[in-house]
Amino acid sequence: MVPKRVVIVGGGFGGLACIRQLKRAPVEITLIDRRNFHLFQPLLYQVATGGLSPANIAAPLRCIVRKQKNVRVLLSEVVDFNLTNRTLILSEGPPISYDFLVVATGSTHHYFGKDAQWEPHAPGLKTIEDATLIRRRVLSAFEQAESTTDLDLRKRLLTFVIIGGGPTGVELAGSICELAHQTMRNEFRSIDPAKARVILVENSPAILERYHPSLSQKGKEALSSLGAEVWNETRLTDLGEGYAVVSRQGKEERIETSTVLWAAGVKASPLGLLLAKAAAVADSSKPIETDRAGRVVVDPYCCLPGHNEVGVIGDLANQKGADGNPLPGVAPVAVQQGEYLGRRISDLAKRNWDIEKGSEKPFRYWDKGNMATIGRSRAIMESGKIRASGRIAWLAWLFIHILYLARFENRIMVLFQWGWNYVTRNRTARLITGRDPISPSNPK
Repeated sequence: MVPKRVVIVGGGFGGLACIRQLKRAPVEITLIDRRNFHLFQPLLYQVATGGLSPANIAAPLRCIVRKQKNVRVLLSEVVDFNLTNRTLILSEGPPISYDFLVVATGSTHHYFGKDAQWEPHAPGLKTIEDATLIRRRVLSAFEQAESTTDLDLRKRLLTFVIIGGGPTGVELAGSICELAHQTMRNEFRSIDPAKARVILVENSPAILERYHPSLSQKGKEALSSLGAEVWNETRLTDLGEGYAVVSRQGKEERIETSTVLWAAGVKASPLGLLLAKAAAVADSSKPIETDRAGRVVVDPYCCLPGHNEVGVIGDLANQKGADGNPLPGVAPVAVQQGEYLGRRISDLAKRNWDIEKGSEKPFRYWDKGNMATIGRSRAIMESGKIRASGRIAWLAWLFIHILYLARFENRIMVLFQWGWNYVTRNRTARLITGRDPISPSNPK
């Protein structure tokens, strides 16, 4: 019997989890990704603040799957779908046919309709390029503050604004504070890095809203102890080169700053809308819904409604949890969805590829808890009724993140780097590389 063709688009957490479940299945797997590596996104903020190098948190896809002989990797980009003929159109090369398709291409930044105006001035944090751009801007701001004699410009250069009080925003704010107060101590002669101002702007009444209010408050207190300013119920209204305008307590306030970082929202990969359009072409009587963030609304089996052979998982999928709300866009959701589809495809292979769901159980997410780190020995975590903060939560955060890294080599490198950073309070990856189209030295 000719093995069935399984195509997986996206080498992130969900895609790789699905591949691992298919290790012994009689299928031929094609993994398509426009990048040749898997990126551990939860640690990108450490690359952005000089704690880790990009190679510490990324691994070549071919290296990850090299021992799984039923997988081939294609470095390409999907530009369209033909659900009727079950084929993918690639940016280069011939179309790829499939018997079962899994789309797991994740998400990107969401500037709420102001991408063109705000994105150049406030980079988000989704890719290695984003992380190295942020690292360049943050470190360059300190360097330029050291070289200028203009006190107003120096103040602007040493003011950092982070938009968004979720885990990414909190982690960035805490890391920049530690960079200024600890790592860079005694390294400059004209400025005191500890006088840098770090402002975290959050529209909601509390930061880290997904957490219990007591943990959210502890996170805010930990940030404040590091020197950050937390502005709740504050909304960004305008952004440009050298400034940010926010609405705070009913009044507009202009912040003179050379560095604004975006951690306020995400939207699904453009492939979500392409899938919805392809489904409409295949059967206009069964339109596929997408939400405001561009995520595809999937059925309880992680599949495109009306297309049992097309799975959509991770940040690209809008799937309701047990409480009726969409599951969060976090790595554990993508991993569990990928494992679920992998098991489903394996079962299909065992029963002669009967694509109908039949008696299969719908996907159910097991929420093992949430955690976020604020800084050295500062973190919060919750799992069910168990809540912790401080050093215990921080150690748990370290262990979990080491465990989820793709390769053993990455785990060893990150563990060694973290140990060295903890003992010396140094960040050895503080490299200013590349060119920035917007220089913080010339704000308007």
